[in-house]
Amino acid sequence: MTLRDRMIADRRLRDSARALLAADIEFMKGDLARKGLGERAGDRIRQGALDVYDEAFELAADNRGALAALIASVLLWFARHPILETLGLRDAEGEEQAEAAER
Repeated sequence: MTLRDRMIADRRLRDSARALLAADIEFMKGDLARKGLGERAGDRIRQGALDVYDEAFELAADNRGALAALIASVLLWFARHPILETLGLRDAEGEEQAEAAER
């Protein structure tokens, strides 16, 4: 292949690449006109949240025992004061006064 033939082939390749790039740019402009950036960002956030929810649901389904233990421990933590008072291991009035004194 001569230098001239090579140059002509390279020019044709360049022109086809330029036409492809111009077509891609026009497609992107039309696509952005149809659906704006804010709407696209909202869709991506929504899709990401759905993916996280699906994964959490699958994980919870696979580890039901651990999830039950976690929920029980949280409930016990919030109910610890009445439970301790019922068992007589906590003096409600004395601790409330101590907490008030610390403030």
